[in-house]
Amino acid sequence: MNIRDVPWTIPLKVQLQNGLHRKFTSVYEALDFLEGEWPLRKGERHDRAVSLCNRALKRMTPPAVAREEFIAACLEAGMPVVLDDQKGDGLRC
Repeated sequence: MNIRDVPWTIPLKVQLQNGLHRKFTSVYEALDFLEGEWPLRKGERHDRAVSLCNRALKRMTPPAVAREEFIAACLEAGMPVVLDDQKGDGLRC
């Protein structure tokens, strides 16, 4: 984990366009994905998620707000989010 990183209380999994799942546990992991591996460079939700993740890393925005915007960006890009429940089963968004 990066020293500047801010963990999320509840991790999430994203179904990538190739069908694989990727787990995200922190703001930095989401930002790294948004800036380096995102399938769509443009999009209002993507831009907002990048901005809010940067603000969360600077402790200017709650991590939960950045997480919600990351979920919205994933949905905008056609990548469903699978939230783990306590039993280990997944719930799709």
